[in-house]
Amino acid sequence: MPLPKAELHLHIEGTLEPELAFALAARNGVTLPYADTEELRKAYLFDDLQSFLDLYYGLMAVLLTEDDFEELADAYLARAAQQGVRHAEIFFDPQAHMARGVGIATVLEGLGRALERSEERHGISTRLIMCFLRDQSAESALETLEAAKPHLHRIIGVGLDSAEVGHPPAKFREVYEAAAALGLRRVAHAGEEGPPAYITEALDVLGVERIDHGLRCMEDPQLVERLVRDRVPLTLCPLSNVRLRAIDVLEEHPLARMMDAGLLCTVNSDDPAYFGGYVDDTFHAVREALALDQERLRELARNSFEASFLDGSAQDEALRARYLAEVADYTFD
Repeated sequence: MPLPKAELHLHIEGTLEPELAFALAARNGVTLPYADTEELRKAYLFDDLQSFLDLYYGLMAVLLTEDDFEELADAYLARAAQQGVRHAEIFFDPQAHMARGVGIATVLEGLGRALERSEERHGISTRLIMCFLRDQSAESALETLEAAKPHLHRIIGVGLDSAEVGHPPAKFREVYEAAAALGLRRVAHAGEEGPPAYITEALDVLGVERIDHGLRCMEDPQLVERLVRDRVPLTLCPLSNVRLRAIDVLEEHPLARMMDAGLLCTVNSDDPAYFGGYVDDTFHAVREALALDQERLRELARNSFEASFLDGSAQDEALRARYLAEVADYTFD
């Protein structure tokens, strides 16, 4: 049994495996520009973030109905359960679907059906975070938040993803203020390809509670000191960083140094179908590449639950306490 853990940085669209992509394409009459799953899998090699995003958005063409989104989420949850995931806070990109004529209600009803039965079927508690695409306009983000208002019972928070460079967090000040007024939690991708200043801006301007990625904080000692002092969680994705060339090889990833500095680090899979591994695969990879001992892995697992948004009610706190107890009691092979 894998080490119990929470996954806090997971794009549901990034769990679309080639086999499911072809199955949904056949069901929906969509023609993919690949001969078979093997040819598609070979396309999962990227030079940078943008080359990944081009394929990522292109494959979304197969996701059209509530059933498609339900099947996508259920497939992820089944895999996550095998990887030791006990709690998952899942990102989705409504603008990418709305731009294709797929309404936000279709997306949320489909995902919601899978998430509602997740604890019973997979033993995983779930939360859903709606991300805005930072390479689209702030006006589009505000329109998306407005469209989501009838569905807020399904959404716990908002995030910010897609191409980072040239799209600073401050661009989305207004929509984050509106989200905060609605009682939504706030996170944002920052410091993956963008500079450390984007992390500071996400904290100061958007009021985020967690930083997604954040590995470039290490370039700014004062920022590291602040993140440590304020216990701001970082949702790191080491396999993603290597696949997208943010880091040349996994052995050079700053995760161990970040933990040494006292940062509240978590390890996640990001877009696992594209980046070569789900979250326990990532734990095993960093364990080998960075020579992390068992207690370091336990610390990462503990951090994942402590950094989660399981803090909204007595029931949430009881659930978190149960998960933390499982981590404390876990015996490594």
